[in-house]
Amino acid sequence: MLDGIVWAFQNIGMAFYNFFYALTHPSLWLDWMVWTNSTEDKESLMRFVYYGGSVEFFFAVFTIFILVTAIGLWRNSFMWGCVWVLEGFANTVGRFFAWAGLLMVLQQIIIVFIQRIFTRPDIAFGFGIPLQMDISWWAEELKLYNAMVVCLCCTYTFVQGGHVRVDLVYSAVKFRTKRVIDMVGSMLFMMPVAIITWMYGWYFMWRHLITPKPSASDSLDRLVLKARAVRWNVETIGFSPNGFNGYFLFKVLLVFFAGMVFLHSIAFFYRSYLEWKEGIDSENKYLDKDSLGDGEEAYEGTH
Repeated sequence: MLDGIVWAFQNIGMAFYNFFYALTHPSLWLDWMVWTNSTEDKESLMRFVYYGGSVEFFFAVFTIFILVTAIGLWRNSFMWGCVWVLEGFANTVGRFFAWAGLLMVLQQIIIVFIQRIFTRPDIAFGFGIPLQMDISWWAEELKLYNAMVVCLCCTYTFVQGGHVRVDLVYSAVKFRTKRVIDMVGSMLFMMPVAIITWMYGWYFMWRHLITPKPSASDSLDRLVLKARAVRWNVETIGFSPNGFNGYFLFKVLLVFFAGMVFLHSIAFFYRSYLEWKEGIDSENKYLDKDSLGDGEEAYEGTH
C-alpha cells in the first residue's frame, strides 16, 4: 500500500517535468505528422503511440485535472467557465455530427432507387474522377454514419438530458442529494470507464494502422527499436468482397468517444459540485439546451 502511494506521488511529481518536456520538444513525438518515411518520423510515431496510452500520459492528465479543480474550488467562476467550455465543445461536435443521421437516411433512399429502379450495380459520387463503388460498399458504409452518431453525439445527448435514466432512488431524494449522486457517479463510473476504454482503444486503433503492431506491454525503448521496421498498414479489409473497407475508422471513433466521455465526466462533476454548493437556483446555469420553441412541452412528453 505504502509503495503504491509513493509511486503515485512520484508520478504526479514527474508529470510536471514530462508535460513541459513534451511542450518544449514537440519534434520528438510530432514529426511523423509530416511523413517523409525517415528514421526520425518513424521514431516520433512510435513515441506518440507509446505516450498516448502510457502511465506518464495518465498522470499528466490527472495532475492537470487536480490543478484545474483546485483553482475552480478557489474561484468558482473559473470552474463555471470550464463547464461552459466543455459542454459547449460537446454540443458543437454533437450538433455537427447529428447530421450524419440525415445523410444515412438520404443515402439509403438513393441505394434503394439505384438498385431497385435503375438496376445499377454501383454508385458514383463526384465530378471529374468520381468516387465509384459497388452498391454493397455504400450499403455497408451506412454503419459508419451510425457509429458517428453514437460516438460523437453521446456527450451532446448527455448535456441535453436525452439519455434514459434507470431511476430507482434519484427522483425521490432532495436536490443536493441528487448532486452528490451525480458527483459520485461521474468519478466512480464515467471517468474510470472512459479511461479503460481509451487505454484499450488506443492500442486497438494503432494495431490496425501500422506494422509491426504495437502492444500495451511494450516499453518505450522497445517501441523505438521497432521503429526501424515500422510502416503504414491501414486496415482495408471488408467483410464482403465488394463491401465497405474502411473499418479502421471505427477504431478511430472509439478513441474519440472515450476522450469525449472523459472530458464530459469532468464537466459533469464540476456542474454537480457547483449546483450542490450554490443550491437549486444554479440548476442548469449556463446550460445551452436545445429548444423546439413555443409548445415544446407537447413534444417532449412526460419524463
